[in-house]
Amino acid sequence: MTAPSSADAAPAAPGTPRAGRRGAARTLRYLGGRLLTAAVSLVAVMVTSFFLFRILPGDPVRALTQGRAVSPEQLEAMRRDFGLDQPLPQQFLDYCAGLLRFDFGMSYQYRVPVAELIAERIGPTILLAGTGTVIAAAIGLVLGTGAAWRRGSVMDRVNTGVALTLWSVPSFWLGLILIVVLASGTGLFPTSGMTTPGVTGPVATTLDVAHHMVLPVTTMVAVVYAQYMMIMRSSLLDEMGSDYLTTARAKGLRDALVLRRHAVPNALLPTVTLIFLNLGRVVAGVILVETVFAWPGLGSLFYSGLEVPDLPTVQALFVLFAGAVILMNLLADLVYPLLDPRVRV
Repeated sequence: MTAPSSADAAPAAPGTPRAGRRGAARTLRYLGGRLLTAAVSLVAVMVTSFFLFRILPGDPVRALTQGRAVSPEQLEAMRRDFGLDQPLPQQFLDYCAGLLRFDFGMSYQYRVPVAELIAERIGPTILLAGTGTVIAAAIGLVLGTGAAWRRGSVMDRVNTGVALTLWSVPSFWLGLILIVVLASGTGLFPTSGMTTPGVTGPVATTLDVAHHMVLPVTTMVAVVYAQYMMIMRSSLLDEMGSDYLTTARAKGLRDALVLRRHAVPNALLPTVTLIFLNLGRVVAGVILVETVFAWPGLGSLFYSGLEVPDLPTVQALFVLFAGAVILMNLLADLVYPLLDPRVRV
C-alpha cells in the first residue's frame, strides 16, 4: 500500500474550491440537522397535544349543558356533532388530517371555527406580550451590563437582589397586588379588559389601550427582566477576564469604549437563544397575566378552554404555542453561526 501524497494529506487551503465545497457540505449538514430536529419536535407536539388533553378530567358535553334539562338523546347528538362518538384512533387521524389542512375544527364553547378565534385574539396577545418582552429585555440587558461592570458594588448587590426577588414572585400574585394597590384602591388604572366602552377615535383609543396595558405589562416586566439581567451579568463576567479586553485597555482605550465595543457584543451571544425563545413565547402570551387582567388574548382563551375542556381550542393553541417556540429556536440556531464564527468552525 502506497503512502498518501502530500497533496492528499494536506488540508485544503482557505479560499480554494475544495475548502469551499467542504464548507458548503458542513453548512448543509448543519441546516439539515436543525430542520430535522424541528420537524421531529413539531410532530411530537402534535401527538402530545391530542392525547394530553384527552386525559383531563371532565366531559365537554356535560360541562356545556350543566344546569340545563337535556335528554340523553340530546347529549348523544352533541357527542356526534363534536366527533366524540368515534373511536380514539379515528379521532386522532381526523385531528392530524385537520392540522395538515390548517383546519383546527370547531370550538365546543363558542361554536365558531378555532382558526377564527385565534385570528381574533392573536393581535392583543402580541401587543401585550411583545411590549412586555421588549421592555424586559432592554431593562435586563442594561442593568445586567452595569451590574457586571461594577461587580460587588452597591448597585450590583441591590439590582441583583431586587431582580431575584421579583423573579421568584408568582406573576398572578403580583398582578393581584398591583390591582389592589393601583386600581381598586386608587382608581389610577383599569382593572381588566383592553378598552373602555364608549371610547372612539384613533388617538383616544390608542391612549385608552395604553392605559389598560400599564398594569399587565408592569407585571410581566417585573417577573421576566431578571432572566435577561442575570444571564447578561454572568456572560459579561466571563468575558471580563479575557485577554482581548486586557489588550484593548493596554492600547489606551477608555473603559466605556472597551465595554461598548468589545465586551458587550461578545457577552450578548449567550442571550441570543433566550431572546429568540421568549419571542416564541410572545404568541402564547402570559396565560396567568391575561387571565388576572381579563386581557382578550390567546392566554385567556386557553385558560377558558381548559375549564370545559374545549378540546379543539386547547389542542390548536398548544400546537401554536409550542410551534412558535420551536420556530424561534430554529431561527436562533441559524442566526448563531452568523454572530459567532466559532460555531461555523
